[in-house]
Amino acid sequence: MGVTRDFFIALSKNQLLNSGAKKWGLKLGAGKMVAGTDIDSVMKSVKELNSMGISATIDNLGEFVYSREEATVAKENILHTIEAIQQHGVNAHMSIKLTQIGLDVDYGFCLDNIREIAEAAANYDIFINLDMEDYAHLQQTLDILFALRDSYPNVGTVIQAYLYRSEKDLDHLKDVRLRLVKGAYKEIPDVSLQSKQDIDENFLKLIKLRLRGKAFTSIATHDHNIINEVKKFVAENNIPHDRFEFQMLYGFRTEMQKELAAEGFAFTTYVPFGQDWYAYFMRRLAERPQNINLALRGIVSK
Repeated sequence: MGVTRDFFIALSKNQLLNSGAKKWGLKLGAGKMVAGTDIDSVMKSVKELNSMGISATIDNLGEFVYSREEATVAKENILHTIEAIQQHGVNAHMSIKLTQIGLDVDYGFCLDNIREIAEAAANYDIFINLDMEDYAHLQQTLDILFALRDSYPNVGTVIQAYLYRSEKDLDHLKDVRLRLVKGAYKEIPDVSLQSKQDIDENFLKLIKLRLRGKAFTSIATHDHNIINEVKKFVAENNIPHDRFEFQMLYGFRTEMQKELAAEGFAFTTYVPFGQDWYAYFMRRLAERPQNINLALRGIVSK
């Protein structure tokens, strides 16, 4: 399991393979996990989810951005997606990686880009979630979040349960809408928990801390044991259902997604799309061996 995870994490960071993947299109089974390469495709997928009572958070995929030109193109693509959400009248918001819009180019340049995006989204009352990336980008992501919050309360971020510092970060984010996840990057033992049991325990601890507060929380997991524990906790503590939602990734455990929505829980599906699907796809394969089987079924069904 550990070797498999490390292998796919290493592949996700290979820029040469990422460039080649753009030429392949959504082959290699990625079409099972990515909702197409253009806005029309993703809008169709979101409408199908909405018809089942499921919201969407849309990720216009893009990584390995190291120039202002690339970052500006990515920003424009995100702005077009925000316009599409409004024009199509879908129930959706945006998830954005700051490296995609220039965090590795220049901090101030990235801040200007995300301000423009947050302003456009605020005009339509659309929420913007700053996706959390690897540990090297964590503090800068939080710094940008706090720089935005005074003017744009429609912006939140992600907390990763495998990091030691996450509980302390929650203390500073009590009034911010957050998504809680276990964590999908490979981090060193100095900064993160390493065993599944420890990560699961901390994940549940952070979830319960948040649910006792007042800010909205997205609980992002495919783990039915975690989900069942959350359902039990909210019932025993009379936690209002409008204070939280469950989230899962597009293409994963689709029946459970429908069931949770049908049970009356708020539910959002993380819907990625675009040409830069490769790194996202590799991290999904790294997370769970079962995802490899899903990808293989996608190849066979072509």
